[in-house]
Amino acid sequence: MSTATTAHPEAVLRDGVYYHEFDIVIVGAGGAGMRAAIEAGPGARTAVITKLYPTRSHTGAAQGGMAAALANVEEDSWEWHTYDTIKGGDYLVDQDAAEILAKEAIDAVIELENMGLPFNRTPEGKIDQRRFGGHTREHGKAPVRRACYAADRTGHMILQTLFQNCVKLGINFFNEYYALDLITAMDDDGNTQVAGVVAYELATGDLHVFHSKAVIFATGGFGKIYKTTSNAHTLTGDGVGIVWRKGLPLEDIEFFQFHPTGLAGLGILLTEGARGEGAILRNALGERFMERYAPTIKDLAPRDIVARCMVKEVLEGRGAGPHKDYVYLDCTHLGAEVLETKLPDITEFARTYLGVDPVTEPVPVMPTAHYAMGGIPTTNNGEVLQNNDTVVPGLYAAGECACVSVHGANRLGTNSLLDINVFGKRSGRNAVEYVKTAEFVPLPEDPAKEVRDMLEGLRNNQGTERIAVLRKALQEEMDKGAQVFRTEESLTHVLGVIEELRERYKNIHVDDKGKRFNTDLLEAVELGFLLDIAEIVAYAARNRKESRGGHMREDYEKRDDENYLQHTMAYLTGDPHSPDPEDHIRLDWKPVEFTKNEQGELKYPPMERKY
Repeated sequence: MSTATTAHPEAVLRDGVYYHEFDIVIVGAGGAGMRAAIEAGPGARTAVITKLYPTRSHTGAAQGGMAAALANVEEDSWEWHTYDTIKGGDYLVDQDAAEILAKEAIDAVIELENMGLPFNRTPEGKIDQRRFGGHTREHGKAPVRRACYAADRTGHMILQTLFQNCVKLGINFFNEYYALDLITAMDDDGNTQVAGVVAYELATGDLHVFHSKAVIFATGGFGKIYKTTSNAHTLTGDGVGIVWRKGLPLEDIEFFQFHPTGLAGLGILLTEGARGEGAILRNALGERFMERYAPTIKDLAPRDIVARCMVKEVLEGRGAGPHKDYVYLDCTHLGAEVLETKLPDITEFARTYLGVDPVTEPVPVMPTAHYAMGGIPTTNNGEVLQNNDTVVPGLYAAGECACVSVHGANRLGTNSLLDINVFGKRSGRNAVEYVKTAEFVPLPEDPAKEVRDMLEGLRNNQGTERIAVLRKALQEEMDKGAQVFRTEESLTHVLGVIEELRERYKNIHVDDKGKRFNTDLLEAVELGFLLDIAEIVAYAARNRKESRGGHMREDYEKRDDENYLQHTMAYLTGDPHSPDPEDHIRLDWKPVEFTKNEQGELKYPPMERKY
């Protein structure tokens, strides 16, 4: 029986499920999702489904800036930016994508300025720029001022600006709706087709089916597989997990970035912008240790290198503090004015969370899980791939959940706020073009069945295992065995623990049996995604027997271009619920895209990475 409803006037209620119809459904309302919505909204009927109120999205936590070769402060070019991105990503970057990123960066920043973003200014009134790790002039000769910033709240400003523009365009937001399934159908040739999304409304516990011609995933990262992370509690990899469970591949999932400067013991982020403004990392002896490891750009080396050097200093006994387990970020020479005007947030964080005043004393820092370089594989137009070359028509992904790959094995700071704007825009624009000619794929008989069965299964499970206990065990093991340094032994151990946790997960207990605001139930769902993703991360990391970018194997310390200069592609095969990864993960490879000049020579041949 179907009826129109007062709660959702545009929806039809059938058998207790609300049915909506839109041309484009965007999952996630962070930077990438809202940038896609601004592009899609004027050209197609667009809905944005988000598990958080849009301005609570994690883009708002980004601090340091957004890279673009504007050359407002000193000479710069998009070509140098491309080179830095490729070298920073340890040559696993798809070079055609990096060129697009660097070229379109300039317009992306100016578009945000025109939307009303209050960037910091030079005395002449241009957008100010500062130095950032790995960004150099003339192919690595010296640091360059490329990061456009709004104090140390750049992500916050971008998020507010994009949201205001979405409101101006009248975009439909479904806030606090958790997307839990992608509705797909197979065509006659056995290829995946997209029919929409199933979402759970937090306030009521109702299920909603969004029937659409195109779906854009912009669901962010999955840092909560680790204990020490700069990521919010909501970053549980739901979008990546949904796509994985649909049998679509994930690319380069083993590459996770550990940001060098998290508040020691807490993981709360202190922006690299501090080092861009001149802050220095020191060990317990007060020595500026990065001079030994990266003599040219010192503290502004790429993040994977700095994080490893910090851990090494601690392991070799030069750590500070009562347990000798962290190093210092020294900002004292910058002076109160720079800290209070250009770095106000991190100054406040250090005072609030550690009781340390950066104006007068150095701040204890250690690496913190920060960013997923891997994710849902896409083309340069944001189209999701179902293998190395076939796209899924109507399915798009952008931002941290996607892997284009512009970040390769290690992302450069400020390239993520750039990535969400460039590829968020591209996916939105291409989705609009697609829906102009595409038809709706018919919905299956009961599209919400799988989600309903999963939720009822969790809610009514008579098990005894606690969600928080399993999650804590997972995060602590990932911190120990799959963090900055990894070995065959540590990864095999982690996989063993995950295998045991996946078995225990089947016996989980959800206390809250209610429908309204049942966060307990959703935490159980999120833990399922975390266990899936952590397993693939550890499994793919064990398979990559080399060190490259953010993936550092102590038992294989060299980069091995002969065998591993290619992207990992992980596929779900077999029983997704079996605890043993061998049963359901198949690993394959995808070639890296290289660009050539007019003479047919490689523009950016792989070289040793020295700074």
